[in-house]
Amino acid sequence: MPNYDVLSDLLTIFTVSIAVVFVFHQIRLPSIAGFLAAGALIGPYGLNLVSDLRQVTVLAEIGVVLLLFTIGIEFSLAHLAASRGLLLVGGPLQVASVLLLVTVGGLLIGLPYRQAIFWGCLLSLSSTAIVLKALAGRGESDSLHGRATIGILIFQDLAVVPMMLLTPILATAAEDVMVDVVLALAKSVVLVGVIVAAAWFLVPKLLEHIVRSRSRELFLLTIIVLCLGIAWLTSLSGLSLALGAFIAGLVISESEYSHQAMAEVLPFRDSFNSLFFVSIGMLMDVRVVLAHPMLVVALVGAILVGKFITAVGPVLALGYPPRAAVLAGIALAQVGEFGFILAQEGKEVGLLTGEPYQVFLAVSVLTMVVTPFLIQWSPKLARRAEAFQRLHQWFPGQTTAHVTSLSTHHLRIKDHVIVVGYGLNGRNLARVLEETEIPYVVLELDGDTV
Repeated sequence: MPNYDVLSDLLTIFTVSIAVVFVFHQIRLPSIAGFLAAGALIGPYGLNLVSDLRQVTVLAEIGVVLLLFTIGIEFSLAHLAASRGLLLVGGPLQVASVLLLVTVGGLLIGLPYRQAIFWGCLLSLSSTAIVLKALAGRGESDSLHGRATIGILIFQDLAVVPMMLLTPILATAAEDVMVDVVLALAKSVVLVGVIVAAAWFLVPKLLEHIVRSRSRELFLLTIIVLCLGIAWLTSLSGLSLALGAFIAGLVISESEYSHQAMAEVLPFRDSFNSLFFVSIGMLMDVRVVLAHPMLVVALVGAILVGKFITAVGPVLALGYPPRAAVLAGIALAQVGEFGFILAQEGKEVGLLTGEPYQVFLAVSVLTMVVTPFLIQWSPKLARRAEAFQRLHQWFPGQTTAHVTSLSTHHLRIKDHVIVVGYGLNGRNLARVLEETEIPYVVLELDGDTV
């Protein structure tokens, strides 16, 4: 007789999620927080309604892959090139700052230096899935702080690879393993380069032939195979599936069929992505919070404040205005899902075992739970930063490249396009006008969007 446990688990997850998210929507709370709460409710530490957590986790991973794939399509190579300062400077500064801060703090409380460094690696990563979902839901992926946040998140995802290679080294006393690390990194870079080059050469021609068939089903299957296939091939080089999916999205973003690909994938992304947030909520062990309430609250507060500060500094140093820096700092203030993967690796090699592992899970999930609320309230906090806008002149950089002031009353523009509203259609139109070098001005009443 067939085993329908997976179907039963999915039915339970979606049914409870509908009820919880509906209640959260009625009281105007973010849907992501609803999915996390639903996971905590039905998980092994709650009502234990789900029998096979592993299969749910696999489906949740597909949701993260599809999310990064669509972000890659929206981001494009032009955006990636424009964010090179964040990838080469801002991201490394943010990760290094958290790593240094946590390592010093760990040494002060008596942790061995190897464990202190490992905790620094764990806490330096932010949640790509939650932050990108929140930004996309608010229509801020293409905003100033959205680009800054995404640029740093991409570097963090790249940094997972050397961190995974570093973890067994920290657990052993071997001194000749650095050569193995360098060789593994070089292998990853070469393999990814070959995959991307091949995809760039083959994908446009493949999509052109597929579109000529005029079959929507065939086009959808091709997009899904390209997304999962490039992600899988990239994972063989040691990188994450999610980062491979982002690369696949970048490849397709350069084709003229990128918008159609986005429209086809969105329903699947949203369905699978909700499973990811529910699976994260299932990790929440309320007993750990009840056993060590003061410790958990103190750690959550320290992580939120510390990561906020270490994210604001690099963004300001790159010439972004204080408002954008504050919004990016709030968005990056949690612990990321890749931290769970790294923690599992640390658990297997003995760097993070027993109660510290459960404390890390509880603290990490709590920082994820509060993130949607912080992002929702962040514009109000960022407005306070505007009062200190004059301090931004002490941070030289690329301000004029990001923000152009049109305060003069003698501005004269002619033969231009006026875009009324900077929503989804307004952003797409502005992107087309910019690529075709047609001058334009955007009118927008929403202060947060401006």
